[in-house]
Amino acid sequence: MNHQESENLIELLKRGDQKTLEKIYLENREGFINFSKKYNVDENDAIDIYQDSILILRENAINGKIDHLQSNISTYLFAIGKYKIYHNFRVQSKIEMTNDFNLVEENVDFDVNLYGPVLTKEQELLKKYYDQLGDRCKSILNLFYYQGYNLDEIRAILNYSNKKVLKSQKSRCIKQLKDLVNKHYGKS
Repeated sequence: MNHQESENLIELLKRGDQKTLEKIYLENREGFINFSKKYNVDENDAIDIYQDSILILRENAINGKIDHLQSNISTYLFAIGKYKIYHNFRVQSKIEMTNDFNLVEENVDFDVNLYGPVLTKEQELLKKYYDQLGDRCKSILNLFYYQGYNLDEIRAILNYSNKKVLKSQKSRCIKQLKDLVNKHYGKS
């Protein structure tokens, strides 16, 4: 599917065209169910997640959130579904978020499991400052470090205009977190 076709489908979705929604649903359903198997999702759960993802896609189209979508609709739909799968795992397992930030690349010399059962002093400190970040930063860092999304997938999920803007925002979030930790230790 080329960019023009995606734009046409988005426009039809915005108008509430039921046949377009059904077409997208049917063309991607089997692929999504197969995709979800690699996450060990039960087929019935996969269908529920897929239907929720279709509704989110439709809602985002109607609200103009994907007017300038850079990927094709299937990629965007699967990114929504992947996010929903991870969300579903967290809810079903009642696992608290475990963000494992590998901050070595940012010159912070410890790895952190923020919400694990036993936190080191450094982990507690990082959790404290992570919690002070804005929602946008938390979303980006959570999607990237914990949920394992790549920047293209995060760009689609969070509706960034392009990957470069998202990459810059991610760097600013890491810098903000690093600065808060360094400030605690009296480093500039």
